[in-house]
Amino acid sequence: MPKSLVIVESPAKVKTINKFLGPDYLIKASMGHIKDLPRTELGIDVDNGFKPKFVVIKQRKKTVKEIVQAAKTAKYIYLATDPDREGEAIAFHLATEINSKKVDSSRVKRVTFNEITKEVVSAAFANPGQLDINKIEAQQARRILDRLVGYKLSPLLWRKVKRGLSAGRVQSVAVRIICEREEEIEKFKPEEYWTITARLEGINPPPFLAKLEKSPAGKKIKIENETESKKILGELQGATYTVVNLKKEDKKKFPSPPFITSTMQQEASRRFRFTTTRTMNIAQALYEGISVGEEGPVGLITYMRTDSVRVAQEAQNMARKYIRQNYGENFLPPGPPQYKSKKSAQEAHEAIRPTSIYREPEKIKQYLNPEQYRLYKLIWERFLASQMKPATLEVRTIEIEARQYLFRATGTVVKDKGFMAAYDSVVPRCNVGVGSGRDCSDTNSSGRVYSAEAEEEETKEEQQLPAVKKGEVLKLLELIPKQNFTMPPPRHTEASLVRIMEEKGIGRPSTYAPTIQTIQGRRYVAKEKGKFYPTELGKIVNELLVNNFPLIIDVKFTADMEEELDEVEEGKLSWIKVVGDFYQPFSETLQEAQMKIKKVKREEKLSGEMCPKCGSPMVEREGRFGKFFACSGFPKCKYTKSISLGIKCPQCGSEVIIRRTKKGRTFYGCSNYPECKFMSWQKPENRD
Repeated sequence: MPKSLVIVESPAKVKTINKFLGPDYLIKASMGHIKDLPRTELGIDVDNGFKPKFVVIKQRKKTVKEIVQAAKTAKYIYLATDPDREGEAIAFHLATEINSKKVDSSRVKRVTFNEITKEVVSAAFANPGQLDINKIEAQQARRILDRLVGYKLSPLLWRKVKRGLSAGRVQSVAVRIICEREEEIEKFKPEEYWTITARLEGINPPPFLAKLEKSPAGKKIKIENETESKKILGELQGATYTVVNLKKEDKKKFPSPPFITSTMQQEASRRFRFTTTRTMNIAQALYEGISVGEEGPVGLITYMRTDSVRVAQEAQNMARKYIRQNYGENFLPPGPPQYKSKKSAQEAHEAIRPTSIYREPEKIKQYLNPEQYRLYKLIWERFLASQMKPATLEVRTIEIEARQYLFRATGTVVKDKGFMAAYDSVVPRCNVGVGSGRDCSDTNSSGRVYSAEAEEEETKEEQQLPAVKKGEVLKLLELIPKQNFTMPPPRHTEASLVRIMEEKGIGRPSTYAPTIQTIQGRRYVAKEKGKFYPTELGKIVNELLVNNFPLIIDVKFTADMEEELDEVEEGKLSWIKVVGDFYQPFSETLQEAQMKIKKVKREEKLSGEMCPKCGSPMVEREGRFGKFFACSGFPKCKYTKSISLGIKCPQCGSEVIIRRTKKGRTFYGCSNYPECKFMSWQKPENRD
């Protein structure tokens, strides 16, 4: 009896699904996309309804041949690729190749699942469906739009700026966001201001801090310089500090929703310093299946590319049962919480959650590598907390008057832990180690950090307030003046860039990580101490695009385009209309730009040295692996020299130079490489 053929994307999924389906199924991996637009031509007939020309990717020809051969004799062919646009496109291209070899199309089935567990996979195969043409067309429209922008705009950059550059519909907007933040920072002018804090003591311990809030006129205090600060300090010395008001109120603190792609990437970046790409790779492994003892390979989390916070009722019921058993009825809300997704969210998907809440992180820790454990624990705790009731905090405020100046002290006490109990276990926090990667240690034993929002709150100083009475006179222990300066907006981290992209509707869950990887790989942006800044090249390209293609890299325009692609997926809009409405004005703008844009001449920074070979001035240039000095007589003279930092190599005494990896990450290496292989991610210091 012939077997049925199942096609998935990866070998990891093959291993997990094979365990559930048994010997009557042959499972093969497509190794990702099998077809794409050709690399050597546009591949789109713009005069014939934007008809695309998809060809089998060279590296996938052998795989496709094997799959088609197996399909010819299979009882049924199940296309079990991921449940998103990209997965649907892979399934469509597989079906096209199989059907082209005269395989009966009625034997080709589509199965989708959001988690790879026996129950869910078995249910999916018991109820196969058909390919979703709307989802396929939405993916096809995105690919065509990206090809039109990249293929048409990139050659313009080659001619006007530098060969090898590229522009992209989403990547160029991301670069613009980083450039605009850099402009804000450069234009920022810090302003001085002072604060005054009183350290006070009442009848009952402990001493506490109160901040000066209002002037004798009852207005919010604003101290602009040291002179004003000293004047106020003089008035406050020797004053009587009297409690004039006491406030006590309960405040509800609600749990964050379970993770979606963007929030998972943000939290993993904040907590562990994971890049978005690294987070997605780890999540992919957790989704596709990990061998867990006697249980064998099983998917530990639901599908990780999602913008929906919806949770299946079965999962909520299981979570409520777990909470009741392990925490008690008092930690449950009256009914399962319902979180609201964004308008554009794909509600067919679920939030990212553990496939079983009973697979506690500690129980399966031995089967996971350290990174998998950290991310799984993060997902598990977030989901558990999201199904628990809010915490109740008691916020106490003491107001103190001294010569008509008003001081205020605030303290918070947890009355009912609620969902915060889910975070009582230790959460590892990562610090960047000097020259040796990352150091992750369990520094958060208090369990107070339970979400990104809470982490921000934790940075504010907390204090325990004593029991005081209205009218009580307090003893002044100390007045603490402090000089401060307003700060510019911070540079974007991967976490904040993903948040901005999500908030503004730029890209979708599947595109955040590739976009960030691309703009670094193209050297439009670089990262220093975890924060992005635009390179000189990035600034030049951004300025050219802003001045000549304002719509292409307009944030709202890009977000509107994403919404139109969503409407294509919902069957509300024709993909040809979406592409056509974009292409006509884009084509006209491109023709104008080719005529009016002059070649950008990048200013060369003189090094102050002369070329030892030909005597020409040496200039600073930027190459694939960072900045270097080169002879200005190039190409006649090809002499180059690494830029010295004035730091000696700690291993051999040669000069330490700045280098860059293929992915654009800066590191410090020995100029005597390959004889000396010293390298460090952190800038080394000269040793005495």
